[in-house]
Amino acid sequence: MPLDPEARRIIDRTPAEDPNQAGQMPDAATMREQFRLMWTMPDDLPPVGDVTDTTVPGPAGDIPVRVYTPEGQGPFPVFVWYHGGGWTIGTLDENEYACRALTTASGAVVVSVDYRLAPENPFPAAADDAYAVVAWLAEHGDRLAVDPARIAVGGESAGGNLAAVVALKARDLGGPELRLQVLVAPILGHPDDGRRSYEEYSEGYFLSKSGMEWFFTTYPSDARDLDDPYLLPLRAENLAGLARALIIEAEYDVLRDEGEEYARRLGEAGVKTDLAVYDGMIHGFFALLPTELTVSRQAHARTADALREAFGEA
Repeated sequence: MPLDPEARRIIDRTPAEDPNQAGQMPDAATMREQFRLMWTMPDDLPPVGDVTDTTVPGPAGDIPVRVYTPEGQGPFPVFVWYHGGGWTIGTLDENEYACRALTTASGAVVVSVDYRLAPENPFPAAADDAYAVVAWLAEHGDRLAVDPARIAVGGESAGGNLAAVVALKARDLGGPELRLQVLVAPILGHPDDGRRSYEEYSEGYFLSKSGMEWFFTTYPSDARDLDDPYLLPLRAENLAGLARALIIEAEYDVLRDEGEEYARRLGEAGVKTDLAVYDGMIHGFFALLPTELTVSRQAHARTADALREAFGEA
């Protein structure tokens, strides 16, 4: 389908990459500041019962989390959310709208995780933090009015990567039995793997191939990490026994094909998997740009339906 007009307006206002700077890598601090200046907190945030910033013990110190609690009496199911940003940029704030919307629509507590960022904290720091929060909730969820038997994970982009990794870790390490993994435009492979979407949408569609290549210079510690399924889940030889999945993709996204491939492989491994590709959409439509893209509400509603269904199962 043609590019959605709302998505086109976002692309048109996004600064184009300077060809004179090709091959020059910006530093992480500059990227974070540029990202901060480009983004504004929406004025009209969905109401929830309560929002609290707290911390959860992690492998290298306390991990900041933001806890969104719905109206009513707990214990509630819990949806652990990981923001995007190539493991290098991004904060809890950029996903504020989506986390609130999902809290209200699903009736679950949403715990948004401020995991450690690269390059200061390279792989596996983010993955370790992501799993540590889920493991803590399984043991101490009652402190946050959470039912530890009803845990789901999700995230967008690098956050979708972390959600997929947490599902792998939970299976491999005998961790909590997750009800659902929601992977929104997840990073699951490498830009050089040769997938068609990386060729078709390499530049000019909000997230570029060169941008993804830069993120892969910050997060991995060395080239050997690229063979580790806890960095790239598509490297996993066996996907059987994982939590059921909802994978959400945008049509005009370099990451689209790897999400479709992961959905196919999960299904072949016997994992109940739903795949939704939103026509005309660009990367970031779910959690980063939800107030500007009408279709985001549809994706939120679909996710909330999947969460309610998963949490309602015995």
